[in-house]
Amino acid sequence: MEPRPPLVTVIVPNYNHARFLPLCLKAVQEQSYAPLEIVMVDDHSTDESVRIAESMGVTVIRTPVNSGPAVARNTGAGWASGEILFFVDSDVALAPDAVATGVALLRADPGLGAACGIEDPEPLIRSTRVEDYRSLQHHYWSIGSEGEVSFLWSAMFAIRAEVFAETGPFNPLLKHTEEVDYGHRLSRRHTVLITSAIHGRMGHDRELPALLRKLFHRGRTRVPLYASRRRFARGYETASRAWASVAALLAVAALPLPLVLGPVATAVPALLLAVSLACDAGMYRFVFSRRCPLFGLFFVGVHFLVNLVIIGGVAAGAVQWLVSTRFRRLYETPAPAALGARG
Repeated sequence: MEPRPPLVTVIVPNYNHARFLPLCLKAVQEQSYAPLEIVMVDDHSTDESVRIAESMGVTVIRTPVNSGPAVARNTGAGWASGEILFFVDSDVALAPDAVATGVALLRADPGLGAACGIEDPEPLIRSTRVEDYRSLQHHYWSIGSEGEVSFLWSAMFAIRAEVFAETGPFNPLLKHTEEVDYGHRLSRRHTVLITSAIHGRMGHDRELPALLRKLFHRGRTRVPLYASRRRFARGYETASRAWASVAALLAVAALPLPLVLGPVATAVPALLLAVSLACDAGMYRFVFSRRCPLFGLFFVGVHFLVNLVIIGGVAAGAVQWLVSTRFRRLYETPAPAALGARG
């Protein structure tokens, strides 16, 4: 006889994603895998999220205050009765076989701690060019990381409940880098895999300021983690991407040089700009091969700005690390036990 397939609990953390939620929950309900239970943990949304989920017959747990995705995921894990947990963010619509693929990968390799998916290059809902930019950029960076990594791509991933319990919950004090911290802890004992075999469409920020704020704080709050552990996350944050950001900052800083040294110094910022573009050349080729030249130029301009924001966030984090003991110890605080266990 075939062994009984394990029960999977799909956990959907949500905060004000009513725009994406019907597509997300419908995709979960239409998964090819069984047996399956679904819970949405609503992190004190102020939109129609709870009404939408309940109208679709999905179990909803509500947090008493808005506490961040770490608390929402921990709460869902505490409620779950599945042998395998599949976390999917509420702005992601999974491919129909995503859960089945995650389960198959975990069952085939006892040493695999988590199997993470990769979002498709098209956004879940297309309404602005910023969404197109982010979906292509993040897809390309994720595909380039495919294989074994030391971070956790938390938008969609499968993990055994026993491994989650062993690793401990997400740190609820972290708002922007809880998945990076979790990946570092998980990869000490288990393999973490990111694979395009698990995939789905993902929603993104519609406006550039919101995206830039998010990237700035992610860069800033990574500093104490990497400073204490003296290594970057393996797979996602490559040397070429780091140098692209550094060269972009230096190019802007060098703009006044012609005023001081004369026209001959114009070559300095131009050369630094060329270095920044060259570091991301593979991604630009990918974008121009898929989209029209006009959008390609828009993409290059936005990504140059993104590089500046990322390196600005890292610089701000470095200053904060130097002056704040509390900031330096951000990742040293033990995470408390998971919340919301079934009564």
